[in-house]
Amino acid sequence: SDRYVSRAMQEREQEHIWNKVWQIAGRADELPNSGDWKVYSIFDQSFVIVRGRDGKLRGFVNACRHRGNVLCAEKQGHSGRVTCPYHLWTFGLDGKLLAVARPDLVGDIDKDAHGLIEVPVDTFAGFIFLNPDRNARPLGEFLGAEVLARLSAYKLDEMIPVGMDVREELDCNWKVVIDAFSEGYHIIGVHPELLSVIDLEAGNARHGFFGDHGMAVSPFEVKRTAECGLEEQVEGIRSLPGTFPTVAEVLPRFDELIAAHRGADGVLSFPEGVTVRTLLQQATRETLTAKGLDVSALSDDQMSDNQGWFLFPNFFMTIRAGEATTIMSFPHPGGDPNKCIWQVTAYMWLPEPLRAQYRTSTVEVTERGTYPYFLALQQDYDQMPRQQQGLRNAQLEYMSIVHEELSIARFHSVLDRYLAGQ
Repeated sequence: SDRYVSRAMQEREQEHIWNKVWQIAGRADELPNSGDWKVYSIFDQSFVIVRGRDGKLRGFVNACRHRGNVLCAEKQGHSGRVTCPYHLWTFGLDGKLLAVARPDLVGDIDKDAHGLIEVPVDTFAGFIFLNPDRNARPLGEFLGAEVLARLSAYKLDEMIPVGMDVREELDCNWKVVIDAFSEGYHIIGVHPELLSVIDLEAGNARHGFFGDHGMAVSPFEVKRTAECGLEEQVEGIRSLPGTFPTVAEVLPRFDELIAAHRGADGVLSFPEGVTVRTLLQQATRETLTAKGLDVSALSDDQMSDNQGWFLFPNFFMTIRAGEATTIMSFPHPGGDPNKCIWQVTAYMWLPEPLRAQYRTSTVEVTERGTYPYFLALQQDYDQMPRQQQGLRNAQLEYMSIVHEELSIARFHSVLDRYLAGQ
C-alpha cells in the first residue's frame, strides 16, 4: 500500500515513468492553426506544443536556450514566433533560433546549436501524445497495431467535448483513480442502480491485454426475463441517461422499436432473437447512421456495450458507438502523493456544422464539490478520497486483489516493470 502514499515511490515514478513514457497532453483540435501553442507540465517539467507553419505539431522544452527562462508562462496562446521575455531571443515555430537582441552584446553565436530542445510529439485518435524522452520509440510501437486498429473504428478524432470537460484536484493518489475505473466489482456497493443493466455474472466480463495497455467490458444487459419482466427491462434502458447521458438521443428510436412489438392489448412480446438489448443496438446504429456517422466497422456489441480502455500510464476511457468519456489522472504538481489532478471529458460525434455550436470548454474547478458530475461519476468522486484516507493507515501494509480485479493486477505489474527499468 505504500505505493499510494510514499513520496519516495512517487519520485521513482517521476524518474522511470513520467520522464519516459508517451502521455496524452491534449487534443489536436485545440491547436488548429499555425502559431497555436499550449503548455503541458508534469511535476516540475514543462513543455510547449506548437503548430508549425507546415501544419506539424512539435514539442519543445519550455525553456530558453540562453539562460533557461520559461518561454510560455500562460497555458495556451498564439504567436508567429516564440520570444523569450527575458533577453528577447526569438525562435521559429520549428524551434530554430531566428535572432538575438543586440547582437553586438552577444558576440559570435552558432544559431543552429541554440535552437529549442525538441521532444517527441505525435497524434492518434485526435489526442496529442508527448514523450519527455528524446530517444523514445515511436508512438505507434508504444500503442501497438491492435490498439490502433480497434480504436480507429470509433472515429474518435471526429468527436468533440460536449457537456463536460473538467479538471479538478482530488484528495487521492493518481493510481487510486486508475484502479477505481479498472474494475466493475465496486458497482455492487457504489453504483447499485446499475445492477439492472450491467451483467456481473462471473465469467461474463471480458479482458484484453495489448502490450502495456488493456480493455475490459461487462456487457450492457438488462436482467434475464426470469428475474425481470420485459417492461422492467425497458425501463432499465430508459433510466440509463441518468448515468450515461448521451443514451438520451437514442431513446426516441428505441421507444419506436419497442412500440412495434406491443399487441392491441398493450402487452409487450418479442419474437425469437429479439431482446431489449438487440433493440437498443438497432436504435443506436440507426440513430448514428442518420446523423452521418459511419458505424459500419463497429459490431452490434459496440452499439450497446461500453468498452473500458486503459492506455498506460494514466488514461482510461469508456467508449461505445458515437460517444466516449475519458478520465485522466496526473500526479499532483506539488509532489504530494495523497493528491492528484483528474480531467474528465465527455465526447460525442456530431455532424461538422454542429461541432462549434456544441463544443464544451475546459472548466477548472477550484472549490471541491461545486461541479455537478452525473450520478455514477459523482459516486466515484466521493468514494476515491475515502479509499485514500484508509490507505494512509500505517498498519495497512498491503491490499488484496480479487479475481474480478484482473485489470488492476495487470496495471500494477506493468507499473512495476517500468519502475524496475525494464
